[in-house]
Amino acid sequence: MSKYLLNKFLYTVDRDPELVERYREDPRATVAMWETEYANRILNCVDGEASTWLRFDDTEREALAAHDYPALFELGAHPFLTLTLFIAMFERDHEPMGFQTDYARRLAHVSMPYPDIAT
Repeated sequence: MSKYLLNKFLYTVDRDPELVERYREDPRATVAMWETEYANRILNCVDGEASTWLRFDDTEREALAAHDYPALFELGAHPFLTLTLFIAMFERDHEPMGFQTDYARRLAHVSMPYPDIAT
């Protein structure tokens, strides 16, 4: 399990409007594509620089593919990154503040201390 890789996915997808829409419409394929094409890129570096070993485990991959932000939170994904990405994808389907209210309701079972979000 890699909290870093989960957070890297959320961060990079959230900053690319095309990836946001792709992830909204076909999450499973987007996760697979991102894992192949983006996971080992070193951010803010020349394109030739990359690592070779980063990949999601099955639990992480399924939580991302299912848009399961409570599971992502429990896996250690940063709550700000999940909230901003999922607002970008789903706020349009709700009344004002409706998605944020649903997000809070679905995470209401989590009590302090929160899962460790350090990478």
